[in-house]
Amino acid sequence: MDCPEEVAILKRQLSPLVGGEDRLSFDILNAKMSVLVSDAAVTSGAVCQGVAVTGMRAVPWEEVCQAGVCAVEAGFWRQRSRLLLCVTSALLLTLGLILEGIHHGGIAFLLKDAGQPEGLPSPPVLVCYAGAMIAGGWYVVPKAWVALRSWVPDMNLLMMVAVAGAVAIGQWSEAASVTFLFSLALLLESWSTDRARRAIRSLLELSPTVARFVCPHDGCIEERPVNEIAVGTTILVRPGEKIPLDGVILKGETTVNQAPITGESLPVAKGVGSEVFAGTINGDGAFEFRSSKPATDTTLARIIHMVEESQSRRAPAEQWVERFARVYTPIMMLLALLIAVLPPLLTAASWSAWFYNGLVLLVIACPCALVISTPVSIVAALTSATRHGVLIKGGAYLEALGRIRALAMDKTGTVTRGQTRVHQVIPLDDHRPEQLLAHAAAMERHTTHPLGLAIGREAVARDLQVPHAEEFTALPGEGAQAKIHGRQYWIGSHRMLERRVDEPADLHDHAVQLENAGHSLVFMWCDDHICGLISVADELREDVPQVLQELRTLGILKVVLVTGDNRGTAEAIAGATGVDEWQAELLPEDKVAVVNRLRQEFGQVAMVGDGVNDAPALAAATVGIAMGTIGTDAAIETADVALMSDDLSRLPWLIRHSRRTLAIIRQNVVFALGLKGLFVGMALFGMATLWLAIAADMGASLLVIFNGLRLLRNS
Repeated sequence: MDCPEEVAILKRQLSPLVGGEDRLSFDILNAKMSVLVSDAAVTSGAVCQGVAVTGMRAVPWEEVCQAGVCAVEAGFWRQRSRLLLCVTSALLLTLGLILEGIHHGGIAFLLKDAGQPEGLPSPPVLVCYAGAMIAGGWYVVPKAWVALRSWVPDMNLLMMVAVAGAVAIGQWSEAASVTFLFSLALLLESWSTDRARRAIRSLLELSPTVARFVCPHDGCIEERPVNEIAVGTTILVRPGEKIPLDGVILKGETTVNQAPITGESLPVAKGVGSEVFAGTINGDGAFEFRSSKPATDTTLARIIHMVEESQSRRAPAEQWVERFARVYTPIMMLLALLIAVLPPLLTAASWSAWFYNGLVLLVIACPCALVISTPVSIVAALTSATRHGVLIKGGAYLEALGRIRALAMDKTGTVTRGQTRVHQVIPLDDHRPEQLLAHAAAMERHTTHPLGLAIGREAVARDLQVPHAEEFTALPGEGAQAKIHGRQYWIGSHRMLERRVDEPADLHDHAVQLENAGHSLVFMWCDDHICGLISVADELREDVPQVLQELRTLGILKVVLVTGDNRGTAEAIAGATGVDEWQAELLPEDKVAVVNRLRQEFGQVAMVGDGVNDAPALAAATVGIAMGTIGTDAAIETADVALMSDDLSRLPWLIRHSRRTLAIIRQNVVFALGLKGLFVGMALFGMATLWLAIAADMGASLLVIFNGLRLLRNS
């Protein structure tokens, strides 16, 4: 399955069997068909038989695929049948032309006027031409028959009608030439489509298929397939090897090249407690780690699954091309019929010459170059983005990125590094710093917010005994509440404190000073008694001003900083980065309101956040972009685009990549339609031949495919 036309054939053949087209879904670039079955009588065997009628072959997924890796066993004929048939067609055509040239005393017969009947060739020549047509049309005729039975014309039917028409008027050499060239076009299209297919499959090859299992009793090392490794197993990784699974390091130190997933060029230092990911490459140290996920659920496996899934979210350009092709083909068939019939009826023109021109138009009507160009470009662009550490969940989002005009950015983990650290612990009254920090850590251990994580890390660093928090309740956008040692505690922002407790003036003034210095504050209180506050600082990304300048150069008209943090911190960060506008002390629903306002003003808006706390705003934007999501399952699920690394410079790269993709799609569509328009004009004036038309169509298909595959290169 290499072309959308083949998808249409399968739909027509299988729809009556499975109960409608809506029960079928197709993934061309992975050669995968999914069938939603409600009737027990519809078996895999019945579906495979239905596919075989079209001249294609289907194999049940579960028989050949494990852990996302598929290996279809095929004999010599099945693997090379298209090539062998195409070569056979070429040899027989060449032999026929040579024999006919000998019969006519040279090659001058090839220069005869197009459309003039040749008559029946000599028996040896006839055998060669007939054999060339049989070999070239071996896989085309079954598909043409399906199209004819369903009264829905496609490229296969167009070609067979053109070949039959050429034979009918005695153009045997041209009929054989068209059949051979069409089979060659399908062969080359299959090869070039498979190149995009291999680009996706290369992601699967990032992860090794075996792992070194460390026996828990005697420490012996055994190699086992990764899909047999249970969660919690200890695995040994030697220097220079690929890491087989996700996990946490138990012993040893090393550096890891995470470029296959994040696109980061520099190795990352890893030690005990560090996370490692399947498909990344170990440096010069050996280490042991405990697997945390099965092979089917690693970060790499999820990325691959989403890349495959992304093809179902088709870009508007792709949908437009398919709608156009559905109308274009029957119109061209009607036009071919009119050209073949009207001139001889209205004038004294030759029936055979205009019938020939009608056949030329049938060949030109083949829409494959137009239809295949867009999905190949989209898949190449999605795969290239994945190689750069950017996961885009479909062509629709890829296309939307190129039209973004405004951007909303969360502060923590986006504009700042998200590597927060505790700056000050300020207890009040009779509370001690260690007690305040331990109680805060008890409540924050239930959250993934960067401020809470910083408090937890500080408690560990000070080796504090953290009590157990009961009846924990998160208060979105504000903080949390829980019971510790039977007493009710609250922890949250300065704004939350001001709404719930009377704040002393001196505490308020000190808090404002810290906020104006760019610090984030976490307050803790019990009933109406304030226990103290913890000041947390984050580091601004140095490249933010440069990234914002690049975004403005790309036509981004407005960048807004949105944060739940205090106004002082937001203003300080905004001044340092140069954003156009800032909004502080926002609840999740407030961030959604900001995004909706930007959409009303600018139309296409992107939201950049951490993918977890900003989920509503990410969903409200035209495109939701999550930062630094490696190992963060929720972020990968939530966002439309996931930046696997913490590299903010991926944002302008992403927009440029999207626009380059759209430019290539436009080039392909204009070229394909322009070439067909040229040949329509040539056919109207009798200047085109069948073999020239099919050669041009084949060339157009190859050019648009190779043009789309340019997106696989680094950009």
